[in-house]
Amino acid sequence: MSDEVIIQRHGNVMEITLNRPPANAITKEVSIAIHNALLQLQNDPKLACGILTATGERIFCAGWDLKAIAGMDSNEEALDDSLNGPGGFAGITEFWGLKKPVIAAVNGIAVGGGFEICLACDLIICVENAEFFLTDVQRGFLPDVGGIQHLPRKLPYNVAMEMILTCRRMPATEARHWGLVHAIVSQDELLPEAHALAAQIAKGAPLAIQALKEVVPRIQNLPIQQAFEATKPGNHDFPVYQKMLFSEDFMEGPRAFAEKRAPDWKGR
Repeated sequence: MSDEVIIQRHGNVMEITLNRPPANAITKEVSIAIHNALLQLQNDPKLACGILTATGERIFCAGWDLKAIAGMDSNEEALDDSLNGPGGFAGITEFWGLKKPVIAAVNGIAVGGGFEICLACDLIICVENAEFFLTDVQRGFLPDVGGIQHLPRKLPYNVAMEMILTCRRMPATEARHWGLVHAIVSQDELLPEAHALAAQIAKGAPLAIQALKEVVPRIQNLPIQQAFEATKPGNHDFPVYQKMLFSEDFMEGPRAFAEKRAPDWKGR
């Protein structure tokens, strides 16, 4: 694992830290390292949740390493080979099979691809001086590794388009207002708060958490009747959800409640 991506395990939580000061910019090698860490998170039954953060107190991530891009050929094949690794940008934006939740613990500015990394995570916690913005159209391209896909779904359309078109900075307080950010904390509180949230998530049944990650992205834009029909026994489009319905843990939850004890999840 590259020392530009630091991996630490804290019980059933994996902490992934970008370590490329001062800007924590992303290269293909960093993307692969993050993706490999997320694969460990996905495949290890003892891990329940991930935290993605960065070193420093000013910049979470400035997106692509533009200096590296500036020296590349502009033809399609060269760009695809140089930029795209497994899981998409930063190893996460197109990791569709990831069924473990990831919290973005944002220690500063999240610009361009750095913001798009945040949008790929399930929850965002940030510090007071955090800012979120997309400068892509002023660099000659679109924020197409998550910005144009996620932002109009997570914000009112006009707010999202104004952010993308003007490249303005959204402060932490406004991001909290729109629901993009779960909590705003101090630098000293950032990781403890992220770990506390991860610990709360980890109390849930493993299959239920993974089923949630499998189902919600695919039903959120369906008409309500179709969304209900999609979550019925026998729908093999959602194999984790079906596994959950007929699992030991499905019965363990009610049993533990009736016996007034903590559930003993088996993940099966």
